[in-house]
Amino acid sequence: GCYWEPEGESEPGVFEQDKKYQFKYNRPPKPSNLRIYECHVGMSSHEPKVNSYLEFKEDMLPRIKDLGYNAIQIMAIQEHAYYGSFGYHVTNFFGISSRSGTPEELKAMIDEAHRLGLFVLIDVVHSHASSNSNDGINLFDGSDGQYFHSGEKGYHWMWDSRLFDYGNWEVLRFLLSNCRWWLDEYKFDGFRFDGVTSMMYHHHGLQMAFTGNYDEYFGMQTDLDSVTYLMLANDMIHSIFPNAVTIGEDVSGMPTFCRPVKEGGVGFDYRLNMAIADKWIDIMETSTDEFWGMGDICHTLTNRRYGEACIGYAESHDQALVGDKTIAFWLMDAEMYYGMEVDMHNDVVNRGISLHKMIRTVTSALGGEGYLNFMGNEFGH
Repeated sequence: GCYWEPEGESEPGVFEQDKKYQFKYNRPPKPSNLRIYECHVGMSSHEPKVNSYLEFKEDMLPRIKDLGYNAIQIMAIQEHAYYGSFGYHVTNFFGISSRSGTPEELKAMIDEAHRLGLFVLIDVVHSHASSNSNDGINLFDGSDGQYFHSGEKGYHWMWDSRLFDYGNWEVLRFLLSNCRWWLDEYKFDGFRFDGVTSMMYHHHGLQMAFTGNYDEYFGMQTDLDSVTYLMLANDMIHSIFPNAVTIGEDVSGMPTFCRPVKEGGVGFDYRLNMAIADKWIDIMETSTDEFWGMGDICHTLTNRRYGEACIGYAESHDQALVGDKTIAFWLMDAEMYYGMEVDMHNDVVNRGISLHKMIRTVTSALGGEGYLNFMGNEFGH
């Protein structure tokens, strides 16, 4: 572990090595419609290295602003021992990823984002925790049930991770205080909650095809303790920070997911419309573009619950990093390597870039009340 308690304070808005950073700029107003640039600080360099918070501050934030985005959503902030997990196997819920720098450097990066008018969201992982017992909280007191369900119920077989016991009051205090920590200490403006479908159901959404039948949501398979925690978290966040934004990664279509807690809803501001990215991959994998059905595409883009806001996206880190190909590669494949010289005319590349633009245009227009793009896939804007 690392102990971090710098002596002295910097001037507001000035990063000084080994001094506690003092924020200078106010949080920007809550955007009326979010245009989110999803990013991973460590992967953001052109060089083969783990990039730093300060380099991201200087090189990436101005570019993101110039591209027209009004929010950034940052992956892999919570400390994680295994870099290849992209930040989703958290070992320290209150510590930042030290690979990219110190807490003061992250604060300087967030303060600069606020100066530029960018909303800053953290990709927070409260759905599970790393099974690593050397670096993480698994077996922290020697038992397997301090934070998690004991036995098989507390193990996610697909993710090789531990599952929280949301019915335990100390677990609730731990996770709720974690939400407030990121808002208070680092001035994040909101959260993208990861893996919410896994949280809300005892089957974790695995080998389950949701059809929209209410029995799938309001039956014995729903984890009421988990849903209660999500309601508590959203209520607390919005009570203390009324302008905060919460986004839930839910593929199930849980009714009232994005309705206020006072109405009996789960309380999120937005649901990630995950079906859209899956639809684009499916049609590119199964047919050529002259056979794409616009009715089918538009139905998927607009198929969401009335009165519940969604974030639409053509591709996120799931498509770009985790076992799939980017849309650009689906459309152009090998020609990406051989047919993109400036003075070369290549029909596959020209068609691919045009389709790339059209896919994003129709997704941003019909896919939801907000739009998200993962770092690097602004290619073809």
